[in-house]
Amino acid sequence: MELPIYQVDAFTTAVFGGNPAAVCPLDEWLPDDVLQSIAAENNLAETAFFTRQPDGAFHLRWFTPACEVELCGHATLATALVLFEELNEDMDMLRFQTKSG
Repeated sequence: MELPIYQVDAFTTAVFGGNPAAVCPLDEWLPDDVLQSIAAENNLAETAFFTRQPDGAFHLRWFTPACEVELCGHATLATALVLFEELNEDMDMLRFQTKSG
């Protein structure tokens, strides 16, 4: 299986600074144990996974190397950067659907 994975340093303009997060866009959800294994292999504080929803929002989930978490601010910002800068989303606003609301 091949998946794109972006590593983003949030809250900084310096290389190797800030808070690192991995971001992994998905066409559809993989089993939770696979998501957890990917996050463990990335070995960063958080790995964010997202899918596009039919209404244009993005379903977003975060995993540490050990478990899924309900909220992660820096990985959310990293996901927005990937959507705008790497995947060229052309929207004025992003909407995320998450466990935390």
